[in-house]
Amino acid sequence: MQNRAKKLPKDFYQAYRSIQKYMFKMGATDWHIFNDIIELFELAIVDGRSPAEVLGDDVATFADELLSDNKEDWRNKYRQDLNDYFARK
Repeated sequence: MQNRAKKLPKDFYQAYRSIQKYMFKMGATDWHIFNDIIELFELAIVDGRSPAEVLGDDVATFADELLSDNKEDWRNKYRQDLNDYFARK
């Protein structure tokens, strides 16, 4: 997983590491979350999006949503964001 993260462009990798550190401090125990973040970033890179476009203005809220018990909610939110992005093109 870390090797895959290190292959991200520098700005995405720095964002990933910052979120990862935050989540460790918040008690993250589900390693799948980090794979999900990497996958989300990889899709954003293909789409030409920046970390700021993916994470929004409140990165802590983004991370907190990933840590919440209701994982399906954030997945649906980011699926909708992705669809909205392409609808604007």
